[in-house]
Amino acid sequence: MKDLPFIRKDIRRPDPELVRRAAQYQAAILADVGGRRGALGGRIQARAPGMKIAGPAFTVEVRPGDNLMFHAALAMAQPGDVIVVEGKGDLTAALCGTIMVTQAQAAGLAGFIVDGATRDTEEIAAGTFPVFSAGTNPNGPSKSLGGRINWPITLAGTTVNPGDLIVGDDDGVVVVPGQNIEEILVMAEQKVKAEAQRIAQILDGNLGAPWLNNALVQAGVLRQGEVL
Repeated sequence: MKDLPFIRKDIRRPDPELVRRAAQYQAAILADVGGRRGALGGRIQARAPGMKIAGPAFTVEVRPGDNLMFHAALAMAQPGDVIVVEGKGDLTAALCGTIMVTQAQAAGLAGFIVDGATRDTEEIAAGTFPVFSAGTNPNGPSKSLGGRINWPITLAGTTVNPGDLIVGDDDGVVVVPGQNIEEILVMAEQKVKAEAQRIAQILDGNLGAPWLNNALVQAGVLRQGEVL
């Protein structure tokens, strides 16, 4: 058991240019073109409106209410990384607050995603470092239980691998698999253009949805040839 590599020090990160491009898109766009999958469950939310996050996932598994491995990850992560913490959704104790956020920002990290509680919400909301979490709690954590760093984790219903691309905004957080980033970005660009075209059509008075009638027929709520 002691021979298992609980801490993996090396991960493959996406090209910084891909991260920069991905940061231009809404999380919703990336989720849609990714097959409507990859979004973390809705309990993971920004701790203040307007927070945005983009960067490679530096994954951490902790025991509920214990942030020892979170501190280890904070000591290891590289500038631009997003520390993603599988906290089991536990809200009985905060896994980070102002001190860890200050350290992370000074180290050039891109943000925290925590499937658990955080605290010092007012100070975090007033700052510029993005923190997304499942909730808040004033209780502090213990610092005594082991976990794993840079292993695949599952939080809020979604698997995150080390080096996957994380993008988050007011809608929530989406995970883009590392091997699919370039493909997803091409499709995201196409979707943004298509949506802009549709919005322009609506503003020009074209309020119809060409796909709707056929979809209703396929769903069995309209007969073939029938229209709304």
